[in-house]
Amino acid sequence: MRESPYPMISVEAAIETILQHVRPLTPVTINFTDALGFVLAEDIDASEAMPPFAASAVDGYAVIAADPSPVRRVIGAQPAGSMGTLTVTPGSAVHVMTGAPLPAGADAVVMIEHTSPEGDSSIRLHVQPAAGDNVRPIGQDLAAGQRVLSHGTVLGAAEIGLLATIGRTHVSVYPRPRVAVLSTGDELVDPHEQPRPGQIRDSNRYSLLSAVREAGGQPLDWGRIPDRAEAVQEALESALRQADAVLTSGGVSMGELDLIKPYLAARGTIHFGRVRARPGKPVTFATVDGIPVFAMPGFPVSALVSFEVYVRPALLKMAGHTHLYRPRQRVIIEHAIRHEPDRVEFQRAVVRRHPDGRYTAHTTGYQGSGRLLSMVGANALLVLPAEQETFPAGSELEAWLIAPVRDVETPANN
Repeated sequence: MRESPYPMISVEAAIETILQHVRPLTPVTINFTDALGFVLAEDIDASEAMPPFAASAVDGYAVIAADPSPVRRVIGAQPAGSMGTLTVTPGSAVHVMTGAPLPAGADAVVMIEHTSPEGDSSIRLHVQPAAGDNVRPIGQDLAAGQRVLSHGTVLGAAEIGLLATIGRTHVSVYPRPRVAVLSTGDELVDPHEQPRPGQIRDSNRYSLLSAVREAGGQPLDWGRIPDRAEAVQEALESALRQADAVLTSGGVSMGELDLIKPYLAARGTIHFGRVRARPGKPVTFATVDGIPVFAMPGFPVSALVSFEVYVRPALLKMAGHTHLYRPRQRVIIEHAIRHEPDRVEFQRAVVRRHPDGRYTAHTTGYQGSGRLLSMVGANALLVLPAEQETFPAGSELEAWLIAPVRDVETPANN
């Protein structure tokens, strides 16, 4: 029997090895309107106070709080968007709009709902205001020089709005990693084609392209590559010239036409070529001229699970993220599970949260590496430790949550 020259390493060692060899990409400067979902590569401070002037927080009347007069003469109006010249004195008030600068002399605003007209040009106050009521003071939201966003922040809707608030129209961010995705195998045809005897449609490329996009990367479709050494070499060389990372499926086992590992061994450094895990034992990680190459097995589930376990954290790190891993949750299995205890196994499962705080899980049926249907609807990878064959119903296991967990609804009381 042929023996693989690559020792089998643990899942933890494989992940650690990958993260030791990938680095965040060189930051780029982009328009803030295009920055949603990117990771900030700089600290950002406010250059001015916000609001830069004392402003009314409501529609109402600007007054002097210490003035005891219940009736105030309205001397004019102060709209939002301009600085007025009116000055409030005892016995007077200025009609102000939400966001309008507070007129000189005033130190409080009475909501319009707490007033009533008094004659043609006066109002009656139905509350006695205190100084500062309904006034947004200078710098209430942001002080000049205040740190508003820190390096490593993922830019969401609120962060984009904050950048607009302080006038930062361009920001330094980590770019999305460009990932060239290719499939190898003479047996593959494109999805629109009718397979001939012995052929199958290529699903891996499309699932992996989608997985890259879902992880925040920029997928590059490098097509299907036939089982010929020169074709594999040409495709990988072109991918390495144009991508930040390369992701392949197929061609990493021990067959004569498994050409990916020999190319990587000759061209770069293979950091590991087997992992003590099921599915995905032959998953391979290499670097060529500093470019990370992730070689996935050819079975559809093996490719996707391996992507989730090994590739996704690496792409997140390249994009500047610091939180790289999926949430992990202890769950109670709803039925007995067995597996071959020679390796850690990632079984696809559905995890649910109960009203009493328990998390339970059931698998998605037959867990064969070729059954892509086992991934459909799964929101977790259930981790079955090695060296234990059977896990009775009610056992507690760790689950890696790859999609939202739904709550178990309690029946309505009749």
